[in-house]
Amino acid sequence: MADEDKQTEEKIENTKHEETVEPSEKKEIETKPAEQEQPKEELEKIETKKELKKPLKKKDDKDTDFNYIVRIANTDIDGEKKVTFGLTQIKGLGRRMATLVADTARIDRETKCGNLTDSQLEKINEVLGNLGKKAPAWMLNHRKDFDTGEDIHLISTEVELRLRDEINLLKMIRSYRGIRHESGLSVRGQRTRANNRKGLALGVSKKRP
Repeated sequence: MADEDKQTEEKIENTKHEETVEPSEKKEIETKPAEQEQPKEELEKIETKKELKKPLKKKDDKDTDFNYIVRIANTDIDGEKKVTFGLTQIKGLGRRMATLVADTARIDRETKCGNLTDSQLEKINEVLGNLGKKAPAWMLNHRKDFDTGEDIHLISTEVELRLRDEINLLKMIRSYRGIRHESGLSVRGQRTRANNRKGLALGVSKKRP
């Protein structure tokens, strides 16, 4: 009888203890051993499922770091174009010179201009500043300069400024080419009887009787 009384007393104490425990604590007590019992393989599967549920990026979506307009050598370049094509928008640079600039700067030719980093843009500007030394002489667009006698390559606004100054110099020294520039005639030996006619088209005029 004594053993039965002890068991009943223990049951009553356990029920009282369960009543004092809050429902939130019960959930924590129930969940903790269940989480610990889960093997690592099941946890990895759950994580992979969560990753698969994430929305995939579309091909058309661009990165936040993508620049649609890039500024190089005082010219705006379309960021959608590749480096070899984008650099041709700079005046004085063709396809061949643009590929040389990309190769000397150690940039992949297929990369788009919008994905270029600041360090890569700095390298491109450095190469453009020293094209006279980086490129061979036959690729340069202004060889044997009048003032210095050096072989240089002009880009951007330098092309128009230097061309205007040299034409003015030819006019000032009254050379044949300068006089032809002044009168608006062709400079490089083209025929002017049939072609290069300016003004009103008169056609054939007959003498009046």
